[in-house]
This record gives sequence, structure tokens and C-alpha cells, in this order.
Amino acid sequence: MNKPRISSLIVCACLCFATTACANDEVRTYTASDYKTVVQTDSFDDGLRAYIAGDYAKAFQIMQLLAEQGDAKAQYNLGVMYEKGRGTKQDYAEAVRWYRKAADQGHTEAQFNLGVMYAEGRGVTQDDAEAVRWYRKAAEQGFAGAQLNLGVMYYKGRGVTQDYAEAVRWYRKAADQGQAEAQNNLGVMYAEGRGVTQDYAEAASWFRKAADQGVAEAQCDLGSKYYEGRGVEKNHAEAVSWYRKAADQSYAKAQFNLGVMYEKGQGVAQDYAEAVSWFRKAAEQGDAKAQHALGVMYEKGFGVTQDHAEALSWYRKAAEQGFAQAQYNLGVMYENGRGVTQDYAEAVRWYRKAAEQGFAEAQNNLGVMYENGRGTKQDYAEAVRWYRKAADQGVAQAQNNLGVMCKKAPDGARDYAEALRWFRKAADQGNADAQFNLGVSYLAGHGVPQNYVEGLKWFILAEAAGNANATKVRTELSKLMTPEQIATAQQRATEWTQKRQAAAPH
Repeated sequence: MNKPRISSLIVCACLCFATTACANDEVRTYTASDYKTVVQTDSFDDGLRAYIAGDYAKAFQIMQLLAEQGDAKAQYNLGVMYEKGRGTKQDYAEAVRWYRKAADQGHTEAQFNLGVMYAEGRGVTQDDAEAVRWYRKAAEQGFAGAQLNLGVMYYKGRGVTQDYAEAVRWYRKAADQGQAEAQNNLGVMYAEGRGVTQDYAEAASWFRKAADQGVAEAQCDLGSKYYEGRGVEKNHAEAVSWYRKAADQSYAKAQFNLGVMYEKGQGVAQDYAEAVSWFRKAAEQGDAKAQHALGVMYEKGFGVTQDHAEALSWYRKAAEQGFAQAQYNLGVMYENGRGVTQDYAEAVRWYRKAAEQGFAEAQNNLGVMYENGRGTKQDYAEAVRWYRKAADQGVAQAQNNLGVMCKKAPDGARDYAEALRWFRKAADQGNADAQFNLGVSYLAGHGVPQNYVEGLKWFILAEAAGNANATKVRTELSKLMTPEQIATAQQRATEWTQKRQAAAPH
């Protein structure tokens, strides 16, 4: 449902031991028992115990004394205390100074942290190349966090030439050490075929490793693989299970996906109220898709009391983030005066934003506004331009509209053959207006030899599809035809319907 996301750079700033990456770039600090290096200096132990006990002033005093004597671990820890402002005033420049002293002695965590400071421009001028240099030093010593970050730098082309294969190489080194975000990122690379041959099964395998460690992005990605049936057997219930794990960690994309599952009744019993609940959680975190979905629920009254003003509010939030479908829906609300005072100019403004992103329905509606001079100066050429964009994307109504413009040619010579071509494209999709117009073309012999039987066939189909004018025309045309001709037209209409039904996805 959502494109897998590469975990961002991780940050390390904790006493004596590194951090690992967490979802949303948070920093998780380990406890002393997680640190596997044996501490040899009693005085250093005293400083460590003071830090863990929260006596930062005492810890700072001990670390400063040892650092000035050249102890690399103390230099690193003193850098951490300056970075966090513990036991002393926060001072990034001073943190960098002490990290550098420890890093120059080969201290891996200090090398890593120095890389982070350069990457983020804290206490030093931002410099991706320098960040890469320090990440590499730590990565080559086997530090998993640095291997992950070095992979991210290659993935994004920061400080190095973008190189997906090199990103994969470093992700794998970290992933093989159990680094969860690296496992997730490696899954992304396999899913997208970047730096490796695309392999959904391998992607799912790495997502599972990271998901089992609680990485929300991986849990969401694994859920999507189960939803799509890529790399694993399709299983909507299993997708729901993984979406829920990530959603319970407040991962917005998973909350949105879980809402979709409840809305559609896939893997769970359909429950619009539950869908609304999950859409709202994601929407309140700023997820544009969820904001749009919540707007739809309010507009339709699914799971909530119908409220056009509330729908408009959520559409606007998503639209202002550039979400094209929400921009289109906002335009519809303004055009029709739902939840807001009718305003054609504002409708045009939002249609244009969505249309310029390639949203086909907005392109068609913008064409309608230009054709009718609503909210903008009437401009047939501009109407044709936008209809064509939407028609080329397969929007049946735009294909019909374009056919109409070709037939009546307000800005030039009529082109019945071109009109017929577009009417047929739309009619074959079941568009009732186009079916009626195609019938008229056969009846009048516009762009095609006159043919009452073929014309009646399309009027029969248009009537069945709900075109109000088709009934009257069909009745009058039938008076001019023999029973055999009428039967042939009816048979052709039946065959067309059966063929279309057979071709429809099941």
C-alpha cells in the first residue's frame, strides 16, 4: 500500500556505548548491561556509575580529568555530556572537540558521533564528505550504526556519488550484525531492485527480521507484502496483524493502511467506525493520505455523521501538503458549494493544482471549467488541452468531452472522424454519454457511413447505462427500422455487454 521507506541516519550520543536507529529517527539509549566492552579503570567506572545514577556533575568531573589525561573512552563520554548538556552547559563545538580527540585514537563510537555532527552541522560546519569519512572509519572497524549510516549516505548520494550497490553492501554488513534498521533498508533495496536484483521473497525475509525486532517501518512493509502477495502468499489477515503492530507504535502509514483494511473489510470485518478511528490517528500526525481518507468518510457519512464542512477541513489539510486527490476533492467541494460557499474561481485553483500533478479527473474538470467559463475566462483551446491530457490517461468522460469539442469545433473546423474515435474509446468503457453520442454519429453519418442498426445498438446501450435522452431517440429510430434490423441491433447490444462482462476483472 505504501512505498517502503529507507530509515534515515541514526544518531549516537550516550555514555560509553552506542545507540541504534529507531523509527522516526529517535535515539534509544542502552543500559550499562548492554555495553560489552570491559572497563579497566576504576575511576572511569566511578564516572560511569555517577552518570547512570543521574549525578552528572560528578560524572563530568571524573570524565574531564581522565579525558585531559588522554583516555579515549573518557574523551568520548565527555563529548556526549557536552552534546547532551549533562553536568555542563550544552556545547556542540566542545562536544565535537572531544569526539575528535577520541576518534583520532581510533575510538569507534567517537568516530561515528563525529560523523553525525558533520552530517547534521552541529558544532561544526555541515559537511557530508567529512561525515562519510568518519562513518567509514567506524564502519571499517565493524560498528553497525556507522555501516548503516554509510549505506544511507551512498543511497542518498550525500558526500559520495550515489551508489545503490555500495549502499546495499554496507546495509548488509550492518544487517548481518542484527542491526534492525539496516535489515529494513536492505528489505527496501530488494523490494525496489536497487543495487540488487529485485527479489520480493528476499525483501520479505529482511523485513521480517527487522519487524521481529519491533521496527515499525518493517512491520508496515511486511504487512504490505502480505497484502500484495509479493514474496509471501497473499494473506490479508496477516497483513492486518503486521499493520496493527506498527500502528500500535503510532506509525502513521500503518495506521492509514489499517484504516483501509477496516474500510474495505479485508482481513477483518468491515467496520467504518474503526476505519475512521485509524484514519484519524494517522491524520492527526499529518499523514496526507489519511487526512484525505478521513475527509472522504465525513463527506459520505461512513463511520461518522455526514459533515461536509468537516470533510472540507480534512481535504484542505491534505491538499495543502500537495496531495493531488485531496486537491481535486477540494475543487469539487468549491464547485458544488458543499461545506463551503460555492466559488468557481477557488474550484479552478484547486483543480489546477491537482491537474498539474497529472491527476486525470482534475484535468477533465479543469477542461469543463474552461469550456463553460466558470471561475476563469472561457477558453475552448485550453479546455481541449486539458480534456486531451485526461483522455490520454483513459478518463472516459474526458474522452467523450474531447469528442464533443471535435464535433462542434468552437475554435476551428469540425473533425467528425476524430470525434468518433474519442466517442468510441469512452463508449467502450461504458460511458453512457459517449454511447449516446456514438449512436448519433451513426444515425447522422458523421465520421462513419450512416448505419441505423449500429446507431440503435448504441442507443440501447446508452439507455441501459442511464442516458436520459437515449429512450426517446431509440423509440423514434425504431419506427424507421424493420423488425429484423431492430432484432439485429438488440443482438449486437447483448453481445457487446456479454463481451465486456467477460473481460471485466473478477
